[in-house]
Amino acid sequence: MEIKRGVIAGIIAGVLIMLSSLLFYLPYFESIGMEKNTNLFYFLLGMGILVVLSPFVVNSITQTRVEREKDEMFLEFSRSLVETVESGTPISKGIINMRNKSFGSLSPHIEKLANQIELGIPVKDALEVFAHDTKSRTIMRAITLIREAEKTGGNISTILESVAASVSEIEKLRAERRAAISAIVVEGYIIFFVFIIIIIVMQLQIIPMAAEIANIGSEGTDLPGSSGIGFGRSGNEDSINPAEFSRAFLALLIAQGFFAGLIIGKLSEGNIKAGIKHSFIMVAMAVLISIGASVILGK
Repeated sequence: MEIKRGVIAGIIAGVLIMLSSLLFYLPYFESIGMEKNTNLFYFLLGMGILVVLSPFVVNSITQTRVEREKDEMFLEFSRSLVETVESGTPISKGIINMRNKSFGSLSPHIEKLANQIELGIPVKDALEVFAHDTKSRTIMRAITLIREAEKTGGNISTILESVAASVSEIEKLRAERRAAISAIVVEGYIIFFVFIIIIIVMQLQIIPMAAEIANIGSEGTDLPGSSGIGFGRSGNEDSINPAEFSRAFLALLIAQGFFAGLIIGKLSEGNIKAGIKHSFIMVAMAVLISIGASVILGK
């Protein structure tokens, strides 16, 4: 319910910001005294789009965090179950006894698993439902291993211990990868920020300067070395429009930020879905810094 409220609030706020941007663009408002400001229009429009998308990005981040917590809590659940089975308690009774223990976001699934077993559903079927409900690849692989080993008549205590060791090793490798890749993530953000600065300098300084030189040449002014090519033609067909370059640069920054964020997420978390938050941050940086600089400098 809280997530739905956040999504609705984000959409309403974003739409209001986008509607307010029309005050600086539509001819009607210009006729009643509002000054037309294209840069401010695009700035508010971009802000509105980012606000609309922000609840969905936050929801994706929350889901990624919950999935990671489920994998970590499943490790604790497996270890507790190993200790219970080694003490001579049947696996079904052990699961029921752990129903009231706290396992974070995994607790509702464990409670459902215990209730199914208590109702007489076979353990292997209940475990299959449990793995499907968690939607975790790590848990699904572990439960599949337990079910297949149980079919072949293996020692359940040894099986659970092996599964717990396997899950522990997977979580250890993930933690090591996140620690090793953290420096690369920071470098990725720094490189992208430098890229934004370079684009802004080109957009606000170099392109207007080149446009001014080209426009002077197009009016017939003789420039050294121009030889009447590109600069000495009459008319405006060879003139440079900085606004066109600004839109192209903004599209370039957005594309770069989006795909760079997905790559960072894949490297750091092993999942492209985890890169959505990085893409959102980078695209927001690109829009706010690029258009914001144009609004502040009035170019």
